[in-house]
Amino acid sequence: MKTIAVIFGSRSAEHDVSIVTAIASIIKPLELSGRYKVEPVYIAKDGSWYWDQKLKDIKLFQSGDIADFINRAPKTHILFDEGLTLVKSSPFAGRKMYRKIDIVFPATHGTHGEDGELMGILEMAGVPYVGCGVVASAIAMDKVLAKQVTKAENIPSTPWVWFKSSELASRPEKALQAVSGLKYPLFVKPAHLGSSIGITKVDSKDQLMNALEVAAHYDDKVIVEQGVDNLVEVTLPIMGNDSLKPAMLEQPLTKPEDFFDFETKYMQGGKKGKSGAKQGAQGYSKIPADLSKELYQKAEKLGLDVYRALGCEGIARVDMLIDSKTKEVYFNEVNPLPGGLYAHNWREAGLSAVELVTRLVDLALERHQHKQKYTTTFSTNYLKQF
Repeated sequence: MKTIAVIFGSRSAEHDVSIVTAIASIIKPLELSGRYKVEPVYIAKDGSWYWDQKLKDIKLFQSGDIADFINRAPKTHILFDEGLTLVKSSPFAGRKMYRKIDIVFPATHGTHGEDGELMGILEMAGVPYVGCGVVASAIAMDKVLAKQVTKAENIPSTPWVWFKSSELASRPEKALQAVSGLKYPLFVKPAHLGSSIGITKVDSKDQLMNALEVAAHYDDKVIVEQGVDNLVEVTLPIMGNDSLKPAMLEQPLTKPEDFFDFETKYMQGGKKGKSGAKQGAQGYSKIPADLSKELYQKAEKLGLDVYRALGCEGIARVDMLIDSKTKEVYFNEVNPLPGGLYAHNWREAGLSAVELVTRLVDLALERHQHKQKYTTTFSTNYLKQF
């Protein structure tokens, strides 16, 4: 039986979302499969690592007892010795506990995890891991880079501009001038965050500076995007390495005047949804999206094109914007680790939670085996010259 480490938490504004994804959407289905020994690895908000079976209990985090746990538990370290090994002090004085890890299933959302940092550690350790690699993760989690790459591939987006947060502080007039060419409403976003954190919908110029300052509070890069008329939002979870499998196009059920922010996504319990529709994990969406066959296929194709252009592997979710009158579809952003793996959507597409996580593990092993055929060292006589 292979041992899988599920790593979650980390120094991220999406820390709490990561905990729910790990425990509810990854650890439980992996254990139900009966195929793996699951080791939960929690990265606290200060960056310290902890490994303990108690971390599989959501009540530990809900009750606030996690603070007491951290104060008492030994910190965990990792060894890069022919793979990845977890190490921590044992209850017996002078002894240590070791656990060799066969596969890692990252569940870290946002910075210091989903953005490629964790993937870099796992690449150095030479251990198979689920999801996008270092480069795709870094590009997908940088909304500016993602727009630049997709633009080079002739994938359409709405008009947008970006600038560094330091520029906003030193020369705010330059930032305002850059934005002046865009039509309202605008969406002001931190470049590297997900879960709609730090995002503001701006309907007029007098709201703009405050929105820019909010985004700059969270990130060193700010992106400002022009809204879409006659808006229909859709999102497409996709799975695969070379051969891709899309789930179903999903359509948020918010009204055009509503903003699909963190509160709506995670805290409303679907209060803004409409009755009678197939709904997502938070009850806010319709699956499949209510589109004509032609427009559905157009959006699905654009989502797959984005996934390939950014080099995504394993799983990712592509968000798109549609003008329902002109039938134009625009790329919005990519989430390389969808919250909850978007298991509700895959379920509608015919894949259970257990089948989803086991298939993702299989894809991780497939990619790792494929990479082994490449030579990464080169013998020379270079050092003999010195």
